[in-house]
Amino acid sequence: MHLIRGVAVATALVVSVFGSAHAQSPESPPDTMAERVLACAPCHGAQGEGTRDPYFPRLAGKPAGYLFNQLVAFRNGRRHYPPMNYLLEYLPEAYLKEMADHFAGLNPPLPPPAIPTVGDEVLALGKTLVTQGDASRNIPACTSCHGPSLTGMEPGIPGLLGLRPNYVSAQLGAWRYGTRTARAPDCMQVVAGHLTEADVMAVTAWLSSRPAPAERRSVPQGTYALPFACGSQPQ
Repeated sequence: MHLIRGVAVATALVVSVFGSAHAQSPESPPDTMAERVLACAPCHGAQGEGTRDPYFPRLAGKPAGYLFNQLVAFRNGRRHYPPMNYLLEYLPEAYLKEMADHFAGLNPPLPPPAIPTVGDEVLALGKTLVTQGDASRNIPACTSCHGPSLTGMEPGIPGLLGLRPNYVSAQLGAWRYGTRTARAPDCMQVVAGHLTEADVMAVTAWLSSRPAPAERRSVPQGTYALPFACGSQPQ
C-alpha cells in the first residue's frame, strides 16, 4: 500500500516540478517552490511537519545540508525507497538544493510527545544512551553530535525530536544493517553497529517521549565540536 501510494505521489510531484516550465496563465497559481512541493504534503505534511504515518518523517526545520544530502542519496540510489528514487531520478542538484532550502526554512510546531509503551527501566536505558552513551561499548551520546537539545547542527546533522518511534527504529536498523549509508567516514553506520535491538528500542522510546525545546531550529555550524569525523558534516 505504501508503495502504490508513494508512486502516485511521486508521479504527481514530477508533473508539478516539470510542468512549471510551461508558460503560466493568469489563472495559474504562483510558480514558487512552496507550490511545487505541495505534492509532498500527503506524505510529509503541508508544512513538512510529518503525518500520522510513522514512516514518513518530518522535514521542516532540518538543516538544508542534511536534507540536500538525503535527496541526493535517494536520487543516486544510496537510499532505497522506490517512490523517492523514481521521483528524484532526473532532478538536477540545483533544484534539489532549492527543495532542501525550502523545507529547512519551515518551522511548524512539533507533535505532542509520544506516550511511552515501555517500562521505566527501558526508558532509563534510553536516556542514558542518548545523554551519556556507553564508553565501554564505543557508543557516544546522541547529544554529542545532535546537540544538547537534540535539535541538530548546520549544515548536516538533523534534529531527532518530533519523529515517530517506528521511523527512528527503522532508520537505526537501516544503519546497523548497511541498507542506509552516508559519505565516508559513515559515522552513523559505525555508531549504530554497536547498538543492540534492546538499545534501539530504548533510544527510540525515550527520544519520542521528549517535549519540544523552546528553540526547534538547528544550531549554527561550529556551535560544538563533534567527537569524531563525520563525512556528512564538514569540519
